[in-house]
Amino acid sequence: MLGYILTGVIAFVVAFVIAFFAGIQYRKKVAEKEITSAEDEAKRIINEALRDAEAKKREALVEAKEEIIKAKAEHEREVKEQRADLQKQERRLEQKEENLDKKMDTIERKEESLNARLANVEAAKTEVAALKKEQVEVLEKISGYTTEEAKEYLIAQLESEVTHEEAIKVKEIQARFKEEADTYAREVVATAIQRCAADHVAEVTVSVVPLPNDEMKGRVIGREGRNIRTLETLTGVDLIIDDTPEAITVSSFDPVRREIARLSLEKLIADGRIHPSRIEEMVEKARREVDAVIKAEGERAVFETGIHDINPELVKILGRQKYRTSYGQNVLNHSIEVAHIAGLLAAEIDADVDQAKRAGLLHDLGKAIDHEVEGSHVTIGVDLARKYKEDEAIVHAIHAHHGDVEPQTVVACLVQAADAISAARPGARRENLENYIKRLEKLEELTSSFPCVESSFAIQAGREVRILVKPEKLSEDEMTLFARNVAKKIEDEMEYPGQIKVHVIRETKAVEYAK
Repeated sequence: MLGYILTGVIAFVVAFVIAFFAGIQYRKKVAEKEITSAEDEAKRIINEALRDAEAKKREALVEAKEEIIKAKAEHEREVKEQRADLQKQERRLEQKEENLDKKMDTIERKEESLNARLANVEAAKTEVAALKKEQVEVLEKISGYTTEEAKEYLIAQLESEVTHEEAIKVKEIQARFKEEADTYAREVVATAIQRCAADHVAEVTVSVVPLPNDEMKGRVIGREGRNIRTLETLTGVDLIIDDTPEAITVSSFDPVRREIARLSLEKLIADGRIHPSRIEEMVEKARREVDAVIKAEGERAVFETGIHDINPELVKILGRQKYRTSYGQNVLNHSIEVAHIAGLLAAEIDADVDQAKRAGLLHDLGKAIDHEVEGSHVTIGVDLARKYKEDEAIVHAIHAHHGDVEPQTVVACLVQAADAISAARPGARRENLENYIKRLEKLEELTSSFPCVESSFAIQAGREVRILVKPEKLSEDEMTLFARNVAKKIEDEMEYPGQIKVHVIRETKAVEYAK
């Protein structure tokens, strides 16, 4: 039984193997057939592709040939056009050359003609020069003058005529402008003065302290003069005790020191205890009071004029002007008045009112410390203003208010005018007799220094000078120019309040006696 099974299994295996190999042979034959068919199909496709490529190649060659033919035709056309343009340009150049040749021929003919004319002109010039020389010789014989003498004569005549015309024109212009300017200036100044009212009381440079009795003089002097020496040493003033009843005079070039001494003396007299230690105490107390007054006066000046943003140190310096006088006029009151007048003048002519008032208040700043610092009050004021950062326009107005430099701004001119108005008001200032006489003598001496002046006289308290000139040395036409020169010299070399009128007088007399 097992044998049959084995035999069956073997037979099945053999049959399976035979069938497997038979399937393999069949699939091989099928695959070979498919491969052969694919190769044939591939060959067919390749042949078709070759045929298509050949056709496209032929088409491309045909198109390329057509493009080449078109490009060649276009190129030939462009070449023809360029040749035509070149031919046109050649013809134009030929025409231009012909025209240039013609113009050159014309120029050459004109040049020949000009040369001929020049030759004729040279000949004519030679002839004219000869004729001119003959005429000059004839004129010299007729007139009796040489050429140089005739020139000098004509120049002298011309100078005389020009001087005459110049004097007339200057006089006309001056008269017209003076009339117009004077009228307007009078209106402006009068309006400003009317709107600014101020007291005018001249102050003295010494202080007088009243005493209850003459016995107090001895107590002030003290034993062997120790009290008066202590007081003079501490305050830096001179105490004058003379025969004046019940009074002591305090004298000092420094007004602040004089005020401190006056207050100290009044306090000592009121207290009755006068000895060196008490004097020291009272002097220190008076100094503090004066410092407070100085600060208060500076603030008052700033408040009255309505000026703001002034450095506190400048305010103190302004306050020191309360104790300073100029020709008897209180400098602080003068500065306040100048500020008001300058502001009013600025308002009348539409200028900067605030700047004019500020410059007017600070214009005499240097007078507060001019006894402590070297230099004029103008220079000191300029340095102070720059030190405390004032505007350069204000500094310039301070510098120019006495003519140290020429005023370059309207504000500077307004401060000059306001300063002169305040100083020239009746009763505002006083001048000692010696200085007054010296000023008049200098005025007469200066105006007499001109060679054509016969004599000169200062009149109207130095506000006018009358000059008598020698008629043979100064003509009528030259009088106007001479008066201007004199006025200019007075302005440059003298200092004076207000203005000085220059009056030139020329008189010609003829005297004969009938016998």
